[in-house]
Amino acid sequence: MELSSIVFYALVALSALVFFYSLVNILCKGQPKGLVWLALANTGERFGYYTMLAVFALFLGENFGFSTGTSSTIYSTFLMLVYFLPVIGGIAADRFGFGKMVTTGIFIMFIGYLLLAVPLGGNTMAACAMGLALILVSLGTGLFKGNLQVLVGKLYDAPEYAAMRDSGFSIFYMAINIGAMLAPTAAIGVMGLAQSQGVSVADSYHYAFAVACVSLIVSIIIYYASKRTFCHVLETEKKDVVVETSESTENTEKPEVPELSKAETKERIICLCLVFAVVIFFWMAFHQNGLTLTFFARDYVVTEATGLGSLMFNVANLWAVVCLVYGIYNYTRGEGTDKIISIVLGVLGVAILALSLCNIPASTAISAPIFQQFNPLFVVALTPVSVALFASLAKVGKEPSSPKKIGLGMLVAAIAFILMIVASLGLLAPEQQVATEGAGRVSYNWLVMTYLILTFAELLLSPIGISFVSKVAPPKYAGLMMGLWFASTAIGNFLVQIPGLLWGANVALPYIWGVLAGICLLSALFIFSILKKLEKVA
Repeated sequence: MELSSIVFYALVALSALVFFYSLVNILCKGQPKGLVWLALANTGERFGYYTMLAVFALFLGENFGFSTGTSSTIYSTFLMLVYFLPVIGGIAADRFGFGKMVTTGIFIMFIGYLLLAVPLGGNTMAACAMGLALILVSLGTGLFKGNLQVLVGKLYDAPEYAAMRDSGFSIFYMAINIGAMLAPTAAIGVMGLAQSQGVSVADSYHYAFAVACVSLIVSIIIYYASKRTFCHVLETEKKDVVVETSESTENTEKPEVPELSKAETKERIICLCLVFAVVIFFWMAFHQNGLTLTFFARDYVVTEATGLGSLMFNVANLWAVVCLVYGIYNYTRGEGTDKIISIVLGVLGVAILALSLCNIPASTAISAPIFQQFNPLFVVALTPVSVALFASLAKVGKEPSSPKKIGLGMLVAAIAFILMIVASLGLLAPEQQVATEGAGRVSYNWLVMTYLILTFAELLLSPIGISFVSKVAPPKYAGLMMGLWFASTAIGNFLVQIPGLLWGANVALPYIWGVLAGICLLSALFIFSILKKLEKVA
Protein backbone atom coordinates (compact mmCIF):
# COMPACT_ATOMS: atom_id res chain seq x y z
CA MET A 1 0.00 0.00 0.00
CA GLU A 2 1.31 3.45 -0.94
CA LEU A 3 2.16 5.99 1.76
CA SER A 4 -0.60 8.34 0.56
CA SER A 5 -3.16 5.56 0.99
CA ILE A 6 -1.90 4.77 4.49
CA VAL A 7 -2.15 8.44 5.46
CA PHE A 8 -5.61 8.68 3.87
CA TYR A 9 -7.10 5.79 5.82
CA ALA A 10 -5.31 6.83 9.01
CA LEU A 11 -7.04 10.21 8.72
CA VAL A 12 -10.38 8.49 8.14
CA ALA A 13 -9.90 6.35 11.28
CA LEU A 14 -8.84 9.35 13.36
CA SER A 15 -11.81 11.38 12.12
CA ALA A 16 -14.15 8.57 13.22
CA LEU A 17 -12.77 8.73 16.77
CA VAL A 18 -13.05 12.51 16.91
CA PHE A 19 -16.57 12.35 15.49
CA PHE A 20 -17.62 9.88 18.19
CA TYR A 21 -16.23 12.18 20.86
CA SER A 22 -18.10 15.16 19.43
CA LEU A 23 -21.31 13.13 19.15
CA VAL A 24 -21.23 12.25 22.84
CA ASN A 25 -19.89 15.49 24.27
CA ILE A 26 -21.11 18.22 21.93
CA LEU A 27 -24.02 17.19 19.72
CA CYS A 28 -25.78 15.32 22.54
CA LYS A 29 -24.94 17.87 25.22
CA GLY A 30 -28.03 18.44 27.36
CA GLN A 31 -29.76 15.34 25.98
CA PRO A 32 -30.62 12.33 28.20
CA LYS A 33 -27.58 10.16 28.85
CA GLY A 34 -29.08 7.07 27.25
CA LEU A 35 -29.79 8.70 23.87
CA VAL A 36 -26.40 8.23 22.25
CA TRP A 37 -26.08 4.60 23.39
CA LEU A 38 -29.53 3.56 22.24
CA ALA A 39 -28.76 5.31 18.94
CA LEU A 40 -25.47 3.42 18.54
CA ALA A 41 -27.14 0.10 19.37
CA ASN A 42 -29.65 0.81 16.61
CA THR A 43 -26.84 1.94 14.29
CA GLY A 44 -25.27 -1.52 14.43
CA GLU A 45 -28.58 -3.23 13.69
CA ARG A 46 -29.42 -0.83 10.83
CA PHE A 47 -25.95 -1.29 9.31
CA GLY A 48 -26.61 -5.02 8.99
CA TYR A 49 -30.14 -4.52 7.70
CA TYR A 50 -29.16 -2.05 4.99
CA THR A 51 -26.14 -4.11 3.98
CA MET A 52 -28.57 -6.91 3.22
CA LEU A 53 -31.19 -4.64 1.65
CA ALA A 54 -28.71 -2.89 -0.65
CA VAL A 55 -28.29 -6.06 -2.71
CA PHE A 56 -31.40 -8.08 -1.87
CA ALA A 57 -33.54 -7.22 -4.93
CA LEU A 58 -30.59 -7.92 -7.24
CA PHE A 59 -29.82 -11.16 -5.33
CA LEU A 60 -33.33 -12.48 -6.04
CA GLY A 61 -32.79 -12.20 -9.78
CA GLU A 62 -29.16 -13.34 -9.81
CA ASN A 63 -29.45 -16.30 -7.44
CA PHE A 64 -32.94 -17.61 -8.20
CA GLY A 65 -33.57 -16.21 -11.68
CA PHE A 66 -36.77 -14.48 -10.56
CA SER A 67 -38.40 -11.95 -12.91
CA THR A 68 -38.60 -8.27 -12.02
CA GLY A 69 -42.25 -8.68 -11.01
CA THR A 70 -41.59 -11.66 -8.76
CA SER A 71 -38.56 -9.98 -7.18
CA SER A 72 -40.67 -6.85 -6.56
CA THR A 73 -43.38 -8.86 -4.81
CA ILE A 74 -40.91 -10.73 -2.58
CA TYR A 75 -39.03 -7.52 -1.79
CA SER A 76 -42.16 -5.55 -0.89
CA THR A 77 -43.67 -8.42 1.12
CA PHE A 78 -40.48 -8.67 3.18
CA LEU A 79 -40.52 -4.92 3.81
CA MET A 80 -44.18 -5.16 4.80
CA LEU A 81 -43.39 -7.84 7.39
CA VAL A 82 -40.42 -5.87 8.72
CA TYR A 83 -42.68 -2.91 9.45
CA PHE A 84 -45.90 -4.74 10.33
CA LEU A 85 -44.55 -7.06 12.99
CA PRO A 86 -43.65 -4.12 15.32
CA VAL A 87 -47.41 -4.08 16.02
CA ILE A 88 -47.01 -7.52 17.59
CA GLY A 89 -43.78 -6.37 19.19
CA GLY A 90 -45.51 -3.33 20.67
CA ILE A 91 -48.36 -5.39 22.12
CA ALA A 92 -45.86 -7.86 23.58
CA ALA A 93 -43.79 -5.03 25.05
CA ASP A 94 -46.83 -3.43 26.70
CA ARG A 95 -47.33 -6.75 28.51
CA PHE A 96 -43.83 -8.15 29.05
CA GLY A 97 -41.60 -5.08 28.96
CA PHE A 98 -39.72 -3.20 26.27
CA GLY A 99 -36.25 -4.31 27.35
CA LYS A 100 -37.08 -8.02 27.08
CA MET A 101 -38.53 -7.61 23.60
CA VAL A 102 -35.51 -5.62 22.36
CA THR A 103 -33.05 -8.34 23.42
CA THR A 104 -35.27 -11.19 22.20
CA GLY A 105 -35.66 -9.50 18.84
CA ILE A 106 -31.99 -9.03 18.15
CA PHE A 107 -31.23 -12.70 18.82
CA ILE A 108 -34.01 -13.83 16.46
CA MET A 109 -32.68 -11.47 13.77
CA PHE A 110 -29.22 -12.96 14.14
CA ILE A 111 -30.52 -16.46 13.38
CA GLY A 112 -32.28 -15.12 10.28
CA TYR A 113 -29.20 -13.38 8.91
CA LEU A 114 -27.09 -16.44 9.69
CA LEU A 115 -29.44 -18.56 7.58
CA LEU A 116 -29.20 -16.07 4.69
CA ALA A 117 -25.42 -16.16 4.91
CA VAL A 118 -25.31 -19.90 4.08
CA PRO A 119 -24.97 -20.45 0.28
CA LEU A 120 -27.56 -23.10 -0.56
CA GLY A 121 -27.82 -22.45 -4.29
CA GLY A 122 -30.93 -21.52 -6.22
CA ASN A 123 -33.15 -24.60 -5.87
CA THR A 124 -36.50 -25.00 -4.10
CA MET A 125 -34.89 -25.90 -0.76
CA ALA A 126 -32.77 -22.74 -0.93
CA ALA A 127 -35.86 -20.65 -1.68
CA CYS A 128 -37.67 -22.14 1.33
CA ALA A 129 -34.65 -21.47 3.55
CA MET A 130 -34.59 -17.88 2.32
CA GLY A 131 -38.30 -17.54 3.13
CA LEU A 132 -37.72 -18.80 6.68
CA ALA A 133 -34.78 -16.42 7.08
CA LEU A 134 -36.89 -13.47 5.95
CA ILE A 135 -39.61 -14.38 8.46
CA LEU A 136 -37.04 -14.55 11.28
CA VAL A 137 -35.45 -11.22 10.30
CA SER A 138 -38.91 -9.65 10.09
CA LEU A 139 -40.02 -11.03 13.46
CA GLY A 140 -36.78 -10.02 15.16
CA THR A 141 -37.00 -6.52 13.72
CA GLY A 142 -40.61 -6.31 14.88
CA LEU A 143 -39.56 -7.00 18.45
CA PHE A 144 -36.46 -4.80 18.33
CA LYS A 145 -36.99 -1.69 16.23
CA GLY A 146 -40.21 -0.12 17.51
CA ASN A 147 -39.57 -0.97 21.14
CA LEU A 148 -36.09 0.53 21.09
CA GLN A 149 -37.61 3.76 19.77
CA VAL A 150 -40.23 3.69 22.53
CA LEU A 151 -37.33 3.55 25.02
CA VAL A 152 -35.87 6.65 23.36
CA GLY A 153 -39.25 8.39 23.65
CA LYS A 154 -39.46 7.52 27.35
CA LEU A 155 -36.18 9.34 27.96
CA TYR A 156 -38.07 12.54 27.15
CA ASP A 157 -41.00 11.98 29.51
CA ALA A 158 -39.06 13.85 32.20
CA PRO A 159 -40.20 17.52 32.17
CA GLU A 160 -36.67 18.91 31.76
CA TYR A 161 -36.24 17.00 28.49
CA ALA A 162 -39.74 17.38 27.03
CA ALA A 163 -38.86 20.37 24.82
CA MET A 164 -35.89 18.49 23.32
CA ARG A 165 -37.90 15.52 22.05
CA ASP A 166 -37.87 16.48 18.33
CA SER A 167 -34.15 17.35 18.33
CA GLY A 168 -33.38 14.15 20.25
CA PHE A 169 -35.16 12.01 17.69
CA SER A 170 -33.41 13.87 14.89
CA ILE A 171 -30.03 13.06 16.47
CA PHE A 172 -31.13 9.44 16.97
CA TYR A 173 -32.22 9.25 13.33
CA MET A 174 -28.94 10.80 12.17
CA ALA A 175 -26.83 8.32 14.13
CA ILE A 176 -28.54 5.21 12.78
CA ASN A 177 -28.18 6.54 9.23
CA ILE A 178 -24.40 6.44 9.62
CA GLY A 179 -24.76 2.68 9.56
CA ALA A 180 -27.02 2.86 6.52
CA MET A 181 -24.53 5.13 4.72
CA LEU A 182 -21.69 2.65 5.14
CA ALA A 183 -23.80 -0.41 4.29
CA PRO A 184 -23.77 -0.31 0.45
CA THR A 185 -19.99 0.02 0.38
CA ALA A 186 -19.68 -2.88 2.82
CA ALA A 187 -21.97 -5.04 0.68
CA ILE A 188 -20.19 -4.26 -2.57
CA GLY A 189 -16.76 -4.55 -0.92
CA VAL A 190 -17.24 -8.01 0.59
CA MET A 191 -18.91 -9.28 -2.58
CA GLY A 192 -16.01 -8.01 -4.67
CA LEU A 193 -13.52 -9.60 -2.31
CA ALA A 194 -15.38 -12.91 -2.49
CA GLN A 195 -15.48 -12.81 -6.29
CA SER A 196 -11.75 -12.07 -6.43
CA GLN A 197 -11.23 -15.35 -4.56
CA GLY A 198 -13.18 -17.31 -7.17
CA VAL A 199 -16.65 -17.20 -5.57
CA SER A 200 -19.48 -16.93 -8.10
CA VAL A 201 -21.50 -13.74 -8.35
CA ALA A 202 -24.64 -15.46 -7.04
CA ASP A 203 -22.81 -16.92 -4.02
CA SER A 204 -20.99 -13.64 -3.26
CA TYR A 205 -24.27 -12.12 -2.01
CA HIS A 206 -24.15 -14.43 1.00
CA TYR A 207 -20.98 -12.70 2.17
CA ALA A 208 -22.92 -9.43 2.35
CA PHE A 209 -25.54 -11.18 4.49
CA ALA A 210 -22.78 -12.44 6.79
CA VAL A 211 -21.80 -8.83 7.48
CA ALA A 212 -25.27 -8.38 8.99
CA CYS A 213 -24.53 -11.17 11.49
CA VAL A 214 -21.39 -9.41 12.69
CA SER A 215 -23.14 -6.05 12.98
CA LEU A 216 -25.82 -7.53 15.25
CA ILE A 217 -23.16 -8.87 17.60
CA VAL A 218 -21.74 -5.35 17.87
CA SER A 219 -25.22 -3.94 18.44
CA ILE A 220 -26.09 -6.24 21.33
CA ILE A 221 -22.70 -5.59 22.97
CA ILE A 222 -23.36 -1.84 22.87
CA TYR A 223 -26.87 -2.29 24.24
CA TYR A 224 -25.82 -4.36 27.25
CA ALA A 225 -22.63 -2.42 27.97
CA SER A 226 -24.55 0.87 28.19
CA LYS A 227 -27.75 -0.40 29.80
CA ARG A 228 -27.18 1.44 33.06
CA THR A 229 -27.55 4.79 31.32
CA PHE A 230 -31.17 4.15 30.36
CA CYS A 231 -32.33 1.43 32.75
CA HIS A 232 -34.64 3.90 34.54
CA VAL A 233 -37.01 3.76 31.55
CA LEU A 234 -37.18 -0.03 31.44
CA GLU A 235 -40.42 -1.15 32.99
CA THR A 236 -38.97 -4.49 34.01
CA GLU A 237 -36.05 -3.06 36.00
CA LYS A 238 -36.10 -3.09 39.81
CA LYS A 239 -37.00 0.24 41.37
CA ASP A 240 -33.83 0.33 43.46
CA VAL A 241 -31.45 -0.01 40.48
CA VAL A 242 -28.49 2.33 40.63
CA VAL A 243 -28.30 4.53 37.54
CA GLU A 244 -24.81 5.40 36.34
CA THR A 245 -25.45 9.01 35.33
CA SER A 246 -24.66 12.50 36.49
CA GLU A 247 -28.37 13.34 36.71
CA SER A 248 -30.06 13.66 40.09
CA THR A 249 -32.04 10.83 41.65
CA GLU A 250 -35.26 12.73 41.02
CA ASN A 251 -34.53 12.78 37.30
CA THR A 252 -34.03 9.01 37.17
CA GLU A 253 -37.40 8.18 38.69
CA LYS A 254 -40.20 7.37 36.30
CA PRO A 255 -42.30 10.55 36.01
CA GLU A 256 -46.00 10.40 36.77
CA VAL A 257 -48.10 10.65 33.62
CA PRO A 258 -51.53 12.31 33.97
CA GLU A 259 -54.52 10.13 33.14
CA LEU A 260 -56.42 11.00 29.97
CA SER A 261 -60.17 10.97 29.71
CA LYS A 262 -61.84 8.55 27.30
CA ALA A 263 -62.64 11.45 24.96
CA GLU A 264 -59.02 12.66 24.96
CA THR A 265 -57.75 9.14 24.39
CA LYS A 266 -60.14 8.65 21.47
CA GLU A 267 -59.20 12.00 19.93
CA ARG A 268 -55.50 11.23 20.09
CA ILE A 269 -55.92 7.78 18.58
CA ILE A 270 -58.04 9.17 15.72
CA CYS A 271 -55.45 11.85 14.94
CA LEU A 272 -52.65 9.31 14.97
CA CYS A 273 -54.58 7.01 12.63
CA LEU A 274 -55.07 9.91 10.18
CA VAL A 275 -51.31 10.48 10.17
CA PHE A 276 -50.72 6.75 9.75
CA ALA A 277 -52.92 6.79 6.63
CA VAL A 278 -50.66 9.41 5.04
CA VAL A 279 -47.48 7.63 6.11
CA ILE A 280 -48.57 4.62 4.03
CA PHE A 281 -48.11 6.56 0.80
CA PHE A 282 -44.88 8.21 1.83
CA TRP A 283 -43.16 4.88 2.39
CA MET A 284 -44.65 3.44 -0.79
CA ALA A 285 -42.82 6.23 -2.63
CA PHE A 286 -39.69 6.49 -0.49
CA HIS A 287 -38.74 2.81 -0.48
CA GLN A 288 -38.43 2.74 -4.22
CA ASN A 289 -34.77 3.39 -3.40
CA GLY A 290 -34.17 -0.35 -3.11
CA LEU A 291 -36.42 -1.30 -6.02
CA THR A 292 -37.31 0.83 -9.07
CA LEU A 293 -34.67 3.48 -8.34
CA THR A 294 -32.10 0.67 -8.11
CA PHE A 295 -33.41 -0.79 -11.38
CA PHE A 296 -33.08 2.70 -12.89
CA ALA A 297 -29.49 2.91 -11.63
CA ARG A 298 -28.73 -0.51 -13.11
CA ASP A 299 -30.36 -0.01 -16.54
CA TYR A 300 -30.41 3.73 -17.24
CA VAL A 301 -27.49 5.42 -15.45
CA VAL A 302 -23.94 5.61 -16.83
CA THR A 303 -21.66 2.93 -15.42
CA GLU A 304 -18.57 5.11 -14.86
CA ALA A 305 -17.82 8.43 -13.23
CA THR A 306 -14.87 10.64 -14.15
CA GLY A 307 -13.26 13.76 -12.73
CA LEU A 308 -14.64 15.29 -9.54
CA GLY A 309 -17.83 13.27 -9.89
CA SER A 310 -15.90 10.08 -9.18
CA LEU A 311 -15.22 11.31 -5.62
CA MET A 312 -18.90 10.84 -4.77
CA PHE A 313 -18.61 7.09 -5.15
CA ASN A 314 -15.94 6.65 -2.46
CA VAL A 315 -17.63 6.49 0.94
CA ALA A 316 -14.50 7.86 2.65
CA ASN A 317 -15.02 11.16 0.80
CA LEU A 318 -18.64 11.23 1.86
CA TRP A 319 -17.52 10.66 5.43
CA ALA A 320 -15.14 13.60 5.07
CA VAL A 321 -18.07 15.82 4.11
CA VAL A 322 -19.93 14.65 7.23
CA CYS A 323 -16.92 15.52 9.40
CA LEU A 324 -16.65 18.97 7.85
CA VAL A 325 -20.35 19.70 8.34
CA TYR A 326 -20.34 18.56 11.96
CA GLY A 327 -17.08 20.35 12.66
CA ILE A 328 -18.69 23.63 11.59
CA TYR A 329 -21.98 22.90 13.37
CA ASN A 330 -20.39 21.80 16.64
CA TYR A 331 -18.07 24.82 16.61
CA THR A 332 -21.12 27.07 16.81
CA ARG A 333 -22.44 25.08 19.80
CA GLY A 334 -19.30 24.31 21.77
CA GLU A 335 -17.13 26.26 24.18
CA GLY A 336 -13.46 26.02 25.09
CA THR A 337 -12.17 22.50 24.43
CA ASP A 338 -15.30 21.65 22.44
CA LYS A 339 -14.44 24.35 19.91
CA ILE A 340 -10.93 22.95 19.52
CA ILE A 341 -12.31 19.44 18.96
CA SER A 342 -14.73 20.84 16.39
CA ILE A 343 -11.91 22.56 14.52
CA VAL A 344 -9.91 19.32 14.53
CA LEU A 345 -12.91 17.42 13.13
CA GLY A 346 -13.41 19.96 10.34
CA VAL A 347 -9.69 20.03 9.49
CA LEU A 348 -9.62 16.23 9.26
CA GLY A 349 -12.55 16.35 6.84
CA VAL A 350 -10.75 18.92 4.68
CA ALA A 351 -7.51 16.89 4.77
CA ILE A 352 -9.26 13.73 3.59
CA LEU A 353 -10.88 15.61 0.71
CA ALA A 354 -7.58 17.28 -0.18
CA LEU A 355 -5.81 13.93 -0.46
CA SER A 356 -8.63 12.62 -2.64
CA LEU A 357 -8.37 15.65 -4.92
CA CYS A 358 -4.69 14.98 -5.35
CA ASN A 359 -5.37 11.38 -6.38
CA ILE A 360 -8.49 11.51 -8.54
CA PRO A 361 -8.76 8.26 -10.53
CA ALA A 362 -9.18 8.35 -14.29
CA SER A 363 -12.58 6.73 -13.85
CA THR A 364 -14.61 4.99 -11.16
CA ALA A 365 -16.98 2.12 -11.85
CA ILE A 366 -20.54 2.69 -10.64
CA SER A 367 -22.47 -0.27 -9.27
CA ALA A 368 -26.25 0.10 -8.91
CA PRO A 369 -26.44 -0.59 -5.12
CA ILE A 370 -23.92 2.19 -4.37
CA PHE A 371 -26.59 4.85 -4.95
CA GLN A 372 -28.28 3.73 -1.75
CA GLN A 373 -25.47 5.38 0.21
CA PHE A 374 -26.62 8.87 -0.76
CA ASN A 375 -29.89 8.98 1.17
CA PRO A 376 -28.32 8.11 4.56
CA LEU A 377 -25.38 10.41 3.74
CA PHE A 378 -27.76 13.31 3.22
CA VAL A 379 -29.66 12.38 6.40
CA VAL A 380 -26.45 12.52 8.44
CA ALA A 381 -25.13 15.69 6.79
CA LEU A 382 -28.41 17.60 6.81
CA THR A 383 -29.58 16.71 10.33
CA PRO A 384 -27.55 19.50 12.02
CA VAL A 385 -28.80 21.93 9.38
CA SER A 386 -32.37 20.82 10.09
CA VAL A 387 -31.94 21.01 13.87
CA ALA A 388 -30.32 24.46 13.67
CA LEU A 389 -32.98 25.77 11.28
CA PHE A 390 -35.92 24.67 13.39
CA ALA A 391 -34.20 25.80 16.60
CA SER A 392 -33.78 29.30 15.16
CA LEU A 393 -37.41 29.32 14.01
CA ALA A 394 -38.52 28.15 17.46
CA LYS A 395 -36.72 31.08 19.10
CA VAL A 396 -38.86 33.53 17.15
CA GLY A 397 -42.02 31.46 17.51
CA LYS A 398 -42.21 30.40 13.85
CA GLU A 399 -41.24 26.73 13.95
CA PRO A 400 -43.78 24.65 11.99
CA SER A 401 -45.78 22.19 14.06
CA SER A 402 -45.01 18.49 13.75
CA PRO A 403 -48.13 17.85 11.59
CA LYS A 404 -47.20 20.73 9.29
CA LYS A 405 -43.69 19.30 8.87
CA ILE A 406 -45.26 15.98 7.87
CA GLY A 407 -47.39 17.71 5.23
CA LEU A 408 -44.37 19.58 3.89
CA GLY A 409 -42.48 16.28 3.75
CA MET A 410 -45.12 14.79 1.44
CA LEU A 411 -44.94 17.86 -0.80
CA VAL A 412 -41.15 17.63 -1.08
CA ALA A 413 -41.37 13.90 -1.88
CA ALA A 414 -43.64 14.76 -4.82
CA ILE A 415 -40.99 17.15 -6.15
CA ALA A 416 -38.40 14.32 -6.10
CA PHE A 417 -40.47 12.17 -8.42
CA ILE A 418 -41.32 15.10 -10.66
CA LEU A 419 -37.55 15.40 -11.12
CA MET A 420 -37.45 11.71 -12.09
CA ILE A 421 -40.16 12.37 -14.68
CA VAL A 422 -37.94 15.03 -16.23
CA ALA A 423 -34.91 12.70 -16.11
CA SER A 424 -36.86 9.95 -17.88
CA LEU A 425 -38.25 11.99 -20.78
CA GLY A 426 -37.15 10.41 -24.05
CA LEU A 427 -35.85 7.20 -22.45
CA LEU A 428 -36.94 3.77 -23.66
CA ALA A 429 -39.38 1.61 -21.69
CA PRO A 430 -37.68 -1.02 -19.45
CA GLU A 431 -37.86 -4.00 -21.82
CA GLN A 432 -36.58 -1.98 -24.78
CA GLN A 433 -33.79 -0.54 -22.66
CA VAL A 434 -32.60 -4.03 -21.66
CA ALA A 435 -32.88 -5.20 -25.27
CA THR A 436 -30.55 -2.40 -26.40
CA GLU A 437 -28.10 -3.30 -23.59
CA GLY A 438 -28.43 0.03 -21.83
CA ALA A 439 -28.28 2.46 -24.74
CA GLY A 440 -29.06 6.10 -23.95
CA ARG A 441 -27.90 6.15 -20.34
CA VAL A 442 -28.24 9.39 -18.34
CA SER A 443 -26.03 11.18 -15.82
CA TYR A 444 -25.84 9.83 -12.28
CA ASN A 445 -26.56 13.37 -11.07
CA TRP A 446 -30.29 12.90 -11.74
CA LEU A 447 -30.44 10.06 -9.26
CA VAL A 448 -28.21 11.78 -6.70
CA MET A 449 -30.44 14.88 -6.80
CA THR A 450 -33.54 12.72 -6.41
CA TYR A 451 -32.07 11.12 -3.30
CA LEU A 452 -31.19 14.57 -1.95
CA ILE A 453 -34.76 15.83 -2.34
CA LEU A 454 -36.21 12.61 -0.90
CA THR A 455 -33.93 13.08 2.10
CA PHE A 456 -35.39 16.53 2.74
CA ALA A 457 -38.80 14.87 2.71
CA GLU A 458 -37.65 12.09 5.03
CA LEU A 459 -36.20 14.52 7.59
CA LEU A 460 -39.48 16.40 7.64
CA LEU A 461 -41.58 13.27 8.05
CA SER A 462 -39.86 10.25 9.55
CA PRO A 463 -38.10 11.40 12.76
CA ILE A 464 -40.78 14.04 13.33
CA GLY A 465 -43.51 11.46 12.82
CA ILE A 466 -41.93 9.08 15.34
CA SER A 467 -41.57 11.98 17.78
CA PHE A 468 -45.24 12.93 17.18
CA VAL A 469 -46.38 9.39 17.94
CA SER A 470 -44.31 9.13 21.13
CA LYS A 471 -45.71 12.50 22.28
CA VAL A 472 -49.39 12.09 21.35
CA ALA A 473 -49.93 8.38 22.03
CA PRO A 474 -52.01 7.71 25.17
CA PRO A 475 -49.55 6.36 27.77
CA LYS A 476 -51.22 2.97 28.21
CA TYR A 477 -51.20 2.44 24.43
CA ALA A 478 -47.67 3.72 23.78
CA GLY A 479 -46.33 0.41 22.50
CA LEU A 480 -49.40 -0.27 20.36
CA MET A 481 -49.37 3.19 18.77
CA MET A 482 -45.69 2.94 17.91
CA GLY A 483 -46.45 -0.49 16.51
CA LEU A 484 -49.23 0.98 14.36
CA TRP A 485 -46.77 3.58 13.04
CA PHE A 486 -44.73 0.69 11.73
CA ALA A 487 -47.88 -1.10 10.55
CA SER A 488 -48.73 1.86 8.32
CA THR A 489 -45.16 1.78 7.09
CA ALA A 490 -45.67 -1.94 6.43
CA ILE A 491 -48.71 -1.32 4.25
CA GLY A 492 -46.77 1.32 2.34
CA ASN A 493 -43.91 -1.11 1.88
CA PHE A 494 -46.28 -3.76 0.55
CA LEU A 495 -47.48 -1.19 -1.99
CA VAL A 496 -43.85 -0.60 -3.01
CA GLN A 497 -44.32 -3.47 -5.45
CA ILE A 498 -46.87 -1.53 -7.55
CA PRO A 499 -44.24 0.60 -9.36
CA GLY A 500 -42.12 -2.56 -9.60
CA LEU A 501 -44.97 -4.41 -11.28
CA LEU A 502 -45.47 -1.46 -13.64
CA TRP A 503 -41.76 -1.67 -14.40
CA GLY A 504 -42.08 -5.37 -15.14
CA ALA A 505 -45.13 -4.65 -17.35
CA ASN A 506 -42.94 -2.37 -19.50
CA VAL A 507 -44.82 0.84 -18.63
CA ALA A 508 -43.04 4.03 -19.74
CA LEU A 509 -40.94 5.53 -16.94
CA PRO A 510 -42.67 8.96 -16.75
CA TYR A 511 -45.96 7.20 -15.93
CA ILE A 512 -44.33 5.16 -13.14
CA TRP A 513 -42.83 8.25 -11.52
CA GLY A 514 -46.05 10.17 -12.17
CA VAL A 515 -48.04 7.72 -10.04
CA LEU A 516 -45.65 8.28 -7.15
CA ALA A 517 -45.63 12.08 -7.53
CA GLY A 518 -49.44 12.11 -7.65
CA ILE A 519 -50.02 10.14 -4.46
CA CYS A 520 -47.51 12.32 -2.58
CA LEU A 521 -49.28 15.50 -3.70
CA LEU A 522 -52.71 14.15 -2.69
CA SER A 523 -51.36 13.07 0.70
CA ALA A 524 -49.92 16.54 1.32
CA LEU A 525 -53.28 18.14 0.51
CA PHE A 526 -55.00 15.75 2.94
CA ILE A 527 -52.63 16.61 5.81
CA PHE A 528 -53.10 20.34 5.28
CA SER A 529 -56.88 19.89 5.20
CA ILE A 530 -56.90 18.38 8.73
CA LEU A 531 -53.97 20.41 10.08
CA LYS A 532 -55.90 22.23 12.83
CA LYS A 533 -57.24 18.95 14.19
CA LEU A 534 -53.75 17.47 14.36
CA GLU A 535 -52.17 20.57 15.89
CA LYS A 536 -54.77 20.54 18.65
CA VAL A 537 -53.38 17.32 20.14
CA ALA A 538 -49.70 17.90 19.26
